[in-house]
Amino acid sequence: MARVVVEVMLKPEILDPQGKAVHGALPRLGFDGITNVRQGKRFELEIEGEVTEERLLEISKIAETLLSNPVIEDFEVSTLRPAQDVASSTTGDGAS
Repeated sequence: MARVVVEVMLKPEILDPQGKAVHGALPRLGFDGITNVRQGKRFELEIEGEVTEERLLEISKIAETLLSNPVIEDFEVSTLRPAQDVASSTTGDGAS
């Protein structure tokens, strides 16, 4: 099985209230030096077989019609290399 990642972000000209709220909270929590925060979504799709140009085009269509709102969001489709499947040293659950 192969994995394809779809990352969805608000277009730069669209206000991001969640990103703004996170940005405002960072200094209060002692985190300085962050100049901007934008919030987005990430989807990982497991597909059968090989990742081909045709499959990536199909996944782009999925992203355009289901995973994003093309009026206010941009998306990027990429393949997930096997080395990326290994958990990184910094995870969202506090584990190291």
